[in-house]
Amino acid sequence: MYMEIHQLYKKGFNKTKIAKKLGISRSTVYRNLKRSPSDMSEWVDTLQRRSKKLDPYKEKILSWLKEHPDMSAAQVDDWLKEEYEDLEVGESTVRSYVRELRKEYNIKKETSPRSYEAIPDLPMGEQVQVDFGHTKQKSIDNSEVKLNFIAFVLTNSRYKYKEWLDRPFTTQDVIQAHENAFKWYGGIPNELVYDQDSLIVVSENGGDLILTEEFQKFKDLRNLTLRVCRKADPESKGRIENVVGYIKHNFAKHRLFHNIDSWNEQGWKWLNRTGNYKHHNTTKKRPVDVFSSEKQHLRPVIQNLDIKNNYKSSISRSVHKDNTIRYLSNRYSLPLGTFNNHETVCIHVTEDKQLIIYISDTGEIIAKHHISNEKGALIKDPKHGRDRTKGIDAFMDTVARQFENHEQAYDFLSKIREKYPRYMRDQLQMMIKETKANDKDILSAALQECVKRKLYGATDFSDVVSYVKRHRPSTDTLAIDNEEYITPLNRTAQWILKTEAKKREIDAYTAILDGDSI
Repeated sequence: MYMEIHQLYKKGFNKTKIAKKLGISRSTVYRNLKRSPSDMSEWVDTLQRRSKKLDPYKEKILSWLKEHPDMSAAQVDDWLKEEYEDLEVGESTVRSYVRELRKEYNIKKETSPRSYEAIPDLPMGEQVQVDFGHTKQKSIDNSEVKLNFIAFVLTNSRYKYKEWLDRPFTTQDVIQAHENAFKWYGGIPNELVYDQDSLIVVSENGGDLILTEEFQKFKDLRNLTLRVCRKADPESKGRIENVVGYIKHNFAKHRLFHNIDSWNEQGWKWLNRTGNYKHHNTTKKRPVDVFSSEKQHLRPVIQNLDIKNNYKSSISRSVHKDNTIRYLSNRYSLPLGTFNNHETVCIHVTEDKQLIIYISDTGEIIAKHHISNEKGALIKDPKHGRDRTKGIDAFMDTVARQFENHEQAYDFLSKIREKYPRYMRDQLQMMIKETKANDKDILSAALQECVKRKLYGATDFSDVVSYVKRHRPSTDTLAIDNEEYITPLNRTAQWILKTEAKKREIDAYTAILDGDSI
């Protein structure tokens, strides 16, 4: 560029023409014309030797790009700020640094651009757009987990909210997510815009919406104004389409999943740190700053709703030990393990003769069956044969939640899984029995000792729990100081090996033989 500027200038082109011809600014032309060739050479050398602000993090960024070549510079910026909270660096600095690394190490990025139609901004507090999305994440044991989320965005400020589940959403979940979103926003907008989702809308009916029974009740209670987009009409809700993609590619992409609670916590921190804090590409403003004005235009939430099931008519049924309920002379299956967790469930019969089975307190639907016209038949969902919806990973997570230190408990269970891979379900069932029978103080003390002494087994854990319970009344410190009380199954207890039988003098036995009393 330096040589081209000087060549054009010698040919008689003025500075404005040179700038236009080379596609650069006039100030760049002026600056390069003032420099001599030697000055230019020295300046280029300083550029090559100059250290950059992100050089200390080069290996970390490079490892991310090599592992995830499609990673965006915006996501690199977010991950850096998540891992190094004290790091202050501009977005443009990160973009240029990532661009240089890609060029230096030949790491190409695949892109799939998508076009959107520009839509004028609506007045403050006028509208929120709502949509669903799902991702597939790698868990810490390298298995794949499907996660679902619901996202909200205020169309004026672009202020966002999202909520995740590790199972499909039910209408009850959607209603609860709306309540949580209204709390997050501190109010309710004038209009809510949706896609044609079966959890909310049954039919458009020529423009007259027919909502699901539960959502219709919620709409009436909250006095909501709804609008449903037509099929294949993403322009009507382009803002939420962008938000769903943003959540997938900036927050969720390449992030490891541990459990749904920590995942949601990370998501809310991401909203405060990135999703609602960074400048919006279109408005050039931070959503959090604009929202401070928009929230004053929202309708206040007067009272909190007690979100429970909204079925008009429901009948309770006892859960039998074979995980079935009886209805009209037939047996209908439930997911494995229902009997252990619930004594009764509720049922609801829809107009199309479908039997809905749900938990009365939460409204969670656990089974759906078509009502049979037979008598004495077993109507069984193939998925209920074994607990496929809750595999070993989810089972481990359930057990780990029973301990105060979830992370340590999960690591302990992972070691058991390495030791007993074929019997892990049996090991977890034994652990569940202990967690139900003991309080968290005893469980924590037993866990600490098992980790300390590397006793990885449910039977060992049960032995340690028994010891802690025996010694609990006599001391406030629930710790085991002597190894002799810990007895793995594969060796003899130390206290047995150290025990010596009491010895009598020979005269005592002589006296017995002579008939004398001792």
